[in-house]
Amino acid sequence: MLGKKNENQVTEEAVRAALSTVIEPELHRDLISLNMIRDLQIDGNDVSFTIMLTTPACPLRGKMEQDSRAALDQVPGIGSVSINWSSNVPQDQRISQQLGQQFRNTIAVTSGKGGVGKTTVSVNLAISLAQEGARVGLLDADILGPNVPMMMGVDQMPAPRERKMVPAEAFGVRFISMGFIVPPDQPLVWRGPMLHSAIRQLLQDVHWGELDYLVVDLPPGTGDAQLSLAQALPLTGAIVVTQPMEVAVMDALRGLKMFEKLEVPIIGIVENMSGDFFGTGAGERLANEQGVAFLGSVPLDADVRRGGDAGEPIVVRHAGSLAAAAFRELSQKVAARVSVITLGNKQNVIPIQMIN
Repeated sequence: MLGKKNENQVTEEAVRAALSTVIEPELHRDLISLNMIRDLQIDGNDVSFTIMLTTPACPLRGKMEQDSRAALDQVPGIGSVSINWSSNVPQDQRISQQLGQQFRNTIAVTSGKGGVGKTTVSVNLAISLAQEGARVGLLDADILGPNVPMMMGVDQMPAPRERKMVPAEAFGVRFISMGFIVPPDQPLVWRGPMLHSAIRQLLQDVHWGELDYLVVDLPPGTGDAQLSLAQALPLTGAIVVTQPMEVAVMDALRGLKMFEKLEVPIIGIVENMSGDFFGTGAGERLANEQGVAFLGSVPLDADVRRGGDAGEPIVVRHAGSLAAAAFRELSQKVAARVSVITLGNKQNVIPIQMIN
């Protein structure tokens, strides 16, 4: 009959109701209440929309797409479904309030002892996040033993601008280090107050620009530099790097407990140089014992060392290697955990609805 309404006409209300049953796997809330569905359009019975992720490095994008399509399949008369993707990283507003820099999140990478590959993890994590599309900075806070410039293959930073330092850039990552300022053959014999001043200068007197993530490579141990950083910069969370040996795990536990005492959330534990030579599994056991996330194992690979020495990290030099894949997976897990931590801190986060 002419003029009779099509009973199977797809409506916005029906689409939103279906998508309200799709749960974001990390945040454990539905896509509608999280305001992650944007630009919803209906053309006849065909539907298109954008899912606004909390990080470009989202590891569970495929599951969200699968669940969204399955939910929409239950809408009577549904036609084709087109899903687009975008991202907006939640912002910890303490950082801009206390520091005046546009860092959305800050990630400290620490270890209880030296020689576990903490800087290697920091560098490859930062590059992997940038490869996913995030805006990333890397602060070499190992003031007394700066190695980031060598690993990034850059020996000088740009000229200052407006009386502030300009970070160097490589592989999509902006970074700064005392290694640019002090000659490599000049030792720095500094006490706590000087370390604190240097860290604050590298944070505040630099044209960082807007960053989704600032990765901070800390010196090993539980001393002045860690305390200075916690005082100077609100930290979204800390990553603890260990080797599989028990002696390294004991020291990693001390580093973990230090950040817990400073009330810095633990993003998780990374087991570096895993394999037959050093063993495997101790990092995961530590994570389970302490009730924190295990972020994964990076296999022992000589190309990791070669890439670092050559200024071409493994995620760039041998992107198809198992070690590079481990770092990419690590970056996705870290990004997901950071979103959970930031959005879970209701007092200090700008809600998703307010992010531009």
